[in-house]
Amino acid sequence: MQINQIKEVCLYIKDLEKAKEFYNGKLGLPIMTYVPEKLIFFRSGTSVLLCFNPDFSEHQDVPPPHFARGKQHIAFEVPVEDYESAKEELKQKGIEVTYEHKWPNGKFSAYFEDPIGHVLEIVPTGLWEKV
Repeated sequence: MQINQIKEVCLYIKDLEKAKEFYNGKLGLPIMTYVPEKLIFFRSGTSVLLCFNPDFSEHQDVPPPHFARGKQHIAFEVPVEDYESAKEELKQKGIEVTYEHKWPNGKFSAYFEDPIGHVLEIVPTGLWEKV
């Protein structure tokens, strides 16, 4: 088996309206599917961000039940030449960069949170090459 990429990632969020306002309204991710109080899916490049209300997905029959609680983490990749402007855009939208990390390869990544408290990160293209 050859796995090419992670195609989708999931966050569990009870308040899907907040998710919609943040991920679509502030980060600009297009909405693919929205079922109020159950799920909302966003497009991110060739990947998909799935947001499920855990009160729904924990008890669903199909697909198999899944859920999580607590602070989850995902990272969004931006072109290396746009990394600094992406941080500035977060600031302009009232999103605080809570931490910036310098990796062994000399590249930086910036951490911030969504309104639910999930830990998000922007990383420049190539961050994971030769870490």
